Amino acid sequence: MENAGYTTLTRQSGLLREIQTVANNIANATTTGFRQEGLIFSEHVVGTSSGPSLSMARANVRNTSYLQGALTHTGAAFDLAIEGDGFFLVETQAGERLTRAGSFALSAAGDLVTYDGNRVLDAGGAPVFIPPDAADVAVAEDGTISVDGRLMGQIGIVAPTDRNAMVREGGVMFRSDAGFEPVDLPRVRQGFVERSNVDPIGQMARLIEVQRAYEMGQSFLDAENDRVRETLKTFNR
Repeated sequence: MENAGYTTLTRQSGLLREIQTVANNIANATTTGFRQEGLIFSEHVVGTSSGPSLSMARANVRNTSYLQGALTHTGAAFDLAIEGDGFFLVETQAGERLTRAGSFALSAAGDLVTYDGNRVLDAGGAPVFIPPDAADVAVAEDGTISVDGRLMGQIGIVAPTDRNAMVREGGVMFRSDAGFEPVDLPRVRQGFVERSNVDPIGQMARLIEVQRAYEMGQSFLDAENDRVRETLKTFNR
């Protein structure tokens, strides 16, 4: 296969990966705390001793948008949203993770947990405990929790040391390989959840654009395949 064919194949592979990424964004347009994701294309040019250089295009760098999503009022005592920078700190089986999805609930043991049962951590890294029989739970803007007028603790709001080192795990969980630190002045809104920051219209338009580019590349490969086939037939006559 000639260089043009190799280049087109790598481009097709990247476009297919982008189609999958955009489709996942659209599927999560209504997922609480979801962060839109994109791909960054890069080109690798390698010199060859037997002919012209070989160029490869790859799309293997994921780029996450951390723009603020719209806040939706729910009125639920355990629904929390962060305005501005910061992530909720939660405990998973794989370790501490960061999330913007603040639709929490109270477990039977009195732990504040995410929708899939992971415990929410406080500013000191301990699980947030709320008595199951609590009648009035209030969360202040700085994340301080009061139960029936008594101070119980503070929700852990942290920021990654390096956003570029963040690794997405699942839909709304992130691993911060470079570590994280407390947010100095967090802004927590009780009774609200943050919606996905996906732009559905923009992503639909991007999906159509990428699909057309993929079809164009496929047409080129088909034409190139026909050209090589006809050339071989000519030589075999």
